[in-house]
Order: sequence, then structure tokens, then C-alpha cells
Amino acid sequence: MKYRLLSIFTLLFPLLTFSQETAEVGLDEKIDQAFAPVSDFFNTVIFFEILGTPFVLILLVGSALFFTLYFGFPNIRHFGTAINVVRGKYDELEGAEGHGVEKAEVNIVDGDLPDTIRDESHEGEVSHFQALATAVSGTVGNGNIAGVALAIALGGPGATFWMIVCGLLGMSTKFVECTLGVQYRDVDENGTVYGGPMYYISKGLKERGFKTLGKIAAALFAFFCIGGSFGGGNAAQSNQATIVVKELFGWESAMAGTIIGVVLAILVGIIIIGGIKRIASVTEKVVPFMAVLYILACLYIIFGNFSLVDDAISLIVTEAFNPTAIGVGGVIGVLLVGFRRAAFSNEAGAGSASIAHSAVKTKYSASEGLVALLEPFIDTVVICTMTALVIIIFNFGGVFDYGGDGSGVVMIDGMPYEGAGITSKAFAQYIPYSNVFLTIAVVLFAVSTMISWSYYGLQSWKYLFGRGKKTDLTYKLLFLTFVIIGAAASMDSIWAFSDAMIFAMVFPNMVGLYFLFPVVKKQLGRYLDAIRASK
Repeated sequence: MKYRLLSIFTLLFPLLTFSQETAEVGLDEKIDQAFAPVSDFFNTVIFFEILGTPFVLILLVGSALFFTLYFGFPNIRHFGTAINVVRGKYDELEGAEGHGVEKAEVNIVDGDLPDTIRDESHEGEVSHFQALATAVSGTVGNGNIAGVALAIALGGPGATFWMIVCGLLGMSTKFVECTLGVQYRDVDENGTVYGGPMYYISKGLKERGFKTLGKIAAALFAFFCIGGSFGGGNAAQSNQATIVVKELFGWESAMAGTIIGVVLAILVGIIIIGGIKRIASVTEKVVPFMAVLYILACLYIIFGNFSLVDDAISLIVTEAFNPTAIGVGGVIGVLLVGFRRAAFSNEAGAGSASIAHSAVKTKYSASEGLVALLEPFIDTVVICTMTALVIIIFNFGGVFDYGGDGSGVVMIDGMPYEGAGITSKAFAQYIPYSNVFLTIAVVLFAVSTMISWSYYGLQSWKYLFGRGKKTDLTYKLLFLTFVIIGAAASMDSIWAFSDAMIFAMVFPNMVGLYFLFPVVKKQLGRYLDAIRASK
């Protein structure tokens, strides 16, 4: 296999040497021009504004605040309990009376990767600790590397503050949706588990006499989740992988992005269509390792510049309420940038995580909700903040102007950089050859995220179009097409489309959460009572 991939690169490499001037409009630009109207359409529809603020952000943050207050600050009060659940302190409760399945198996069809999908979906024989470790290793990725850089490039250091706030509030939303994911999961006669918002919306609303509304909202979620798998879970990932690969090798060809996209599509296709287990097993082992290395690299830079950390934190807080980034649009502007990027990174409120958590083995749905509560904290509050501190420390010398050109592009040493490229430059300042490390990390994170999101999208596709080999193959071919589109199109178009698809999932998901949050209250009480009784 390695020789086959090497031969592909050998055949394609000469094409990368064509200069930009060999064609009036390169292939990458043609794809971008064709995709931009699609991106603009969805971005306009999803992010419609009320009083100058996108309504979906009001809904997302307002709901997170509501759930935080309604459940009595579960992100604080139950933080310790969540850690104890992960530690296995309450594992003996799983043998007590309760609902649940004895052996939860994820849906596996021909061509899927059982090992990969079980890891990503927290298959029934996985402990709470293993579930959280897998979820975090899958969550840490290009949202933390490229998304944070985009937020700071657009909104300045102050965007970090609002990312943290959104992450803290998002813990409550993640708790609610993942509890519901386990509570309303479907189990077929073979013990196969199907879960996620599609199921808790349709089944939960049917219980309350709103069967038709439940069906419509569930179908809408499935449709938008498919779009999210094409966008944020796919195109945005290949887009960032392409940026760092082109920068590392200095490829400026008019079709470099398309070629890199084709190679990525072949690699991902081998995994999700061909079912080559050994490639997946390597990815499963390498990606968590790269995530740990990335965190250690951030800590090395932060502690190596410890005297600047207090200045960076002061700048984050000051700029949150008095931003100086050109074109950010004041406090509301920087707040929106921070919330948007945080929500994209941890996906709290979008409901996608509940698809994975639904297959965990537990008799108490709230136990997995508490485990999920920790994810936005680790992903956004801890790791995103680390990336932000690295970039802010790097820019204390005025390397680039916050705000850039208004689209996420900043000038460093006379050259334009965006997304992961900015983070790469920051790392290179302090760690020799870090550009190679970060390129490998971004590519591996991208491939890992694409694999897991292909599972999310496929489950939604099955919900809408049924379960069969032909429908599965149709989805996977469409998915691979977006790998190429993401690599070829501009970051501005791809991330606008990706944001729109991820945030579109919020609308139908919130229908389910608002109808069913009393169920979560009941299940939380049931689990906490069981914990008290065990003492």
C-alpha cells in the first residue's frame, strides 16, 4: 500500500511545478468560484440577523445559559462528579437496576471500519474513561489549531475570552444532549445501537404528542448533519491540511490544492470504502499521540515565555471589552467571533457528539451526559486557550496586525498567512522544525476527523434514505468529493459553508432539547440518588 501511495505522489508531483501564470484561471480557482455561491447562500440563510446579531448565535448561547441556570450550574457543581465517573468510582452502579443495553454495538456495514468506529462512537464495552479519552483525542484537531488562529486573526486576543465563556456554557448543553442521546437510543434485534438527535427528537416529541413536528425536526437535523459532515467534518479539514502542506513544500501551483485533495480523498476513500483495517489502526494510535505532543509543544512555548503569560492574559481580558482589531466591529463583533469559533471547535449545541455517545454501555443515561460535560472544558477552555496564548505571545513583537484583511488573512514577513499557517509560524518561532511536526499533526487530525464525521453523516444518511449498500456508497462518494472541494477552494468560502452547516444543526437540535430537558432533570436526579445510596 505504501508503494502505491508513493507512486501516486510521484506521478502527481510534476503537476505541482506548474506556475500560477500558466493559466488565466487555475483549477483551484475554478472550483472556488463554483463553490463560493453555494457557500454564500447557506451562510446568508443560516446566519440571518436580528438586531445586528446572527439569531443562531443568540439561540446557541442563550440556550447554553438557560441550561446552565436551570440545572444549577452543572458545569461547576457536577464537575467533580464527572471526573469521578470517568475515574470509574461509580462503576458498581452499572450492575444495579436501570435501563440500558447489555452490549451496545455500533452499526457496522460493509466497508466500515469496526475498530475505528467503535472507538469514535464509544462502543458498549468501553469504559467511561476510555470513552472520554477517545472523544478528546478526536475533538483535539484543526478547530484548536486553525480555528483559534482564525478567531485571533479576525477578532484579536479578546476573541479568546469569549471562546472560553462559550466553552464553559457549552458544557451544560453538551450534558443535556448527550444524556438524551443515551436515553432515546434505538437498539435493534442484533444489539446494534442507533442514536443521536434524529432519534431523541422523533421519539421524545412523539411521547409528548408532537409526532409530526418530531419527524420534521429529526429529518431536518439529519439533512443538516449530512451537510455538516461535508463541511466542518470534511471540507474544512482538507482545506487546512492543504494550507500547511503547500506552505511546507512551497507549492504555488494553480492546481496544487486539487491535487492534494485528490490524494487525501484516495487515502480517506481507502479507509471508509475499502475497509483497510491496518491503516485505521495506525491512525487510531498516532492521532492521540500527536494530540499529546501538540499539547506538550504548547506548554513548552508557554512556560518558555512564562514572563509574558500574565501580559497575554491581561490582553485577552482587555481586548474582550475594548477590542482594537481593525474591522472587528467592537465588543459585539469580537464576542461573535469567539463564540462562533468555540462552537465550531466543541460542537456543543450542534448535537453531533450525542451520535457517538449514544453507543456507550451504561444503565444511567445521565452518567454519560456528565462524562460529555468535560469535553468542551478540555477542548475549548484548556487546549484552545493554549493555542491562543502561543499565538498572542508570538505576536507581542507586532509580527502581524490583528484584524488582517477582514477575512482571516494576515501578513507575516510580507507573506499572507491564514488559519493553521499562522499557528505554524508561531510554533516555528520557538521550536526548530516545528513546521514539519505541525504539518503532520494537521494532516493526521484532518484525516481522523473526516473518518469520524463520515460515520456521523452516514448515520444521518441512513436515517433519511434507509440502510443498504447502494445508499451507503452514494453517501461516501459524495463525501469524498467534498474532500477535493475543500482542498481546492479558499479558506473563506470553505469555513463560511462549514460554519453554516454546523450551526444549521443547532435549530432542529434545540427543538429536541427544549421539549426534553425535563427528562434530563429526572435522569440526573435518578443517577445522583443512586450515587448517594451507594455511599
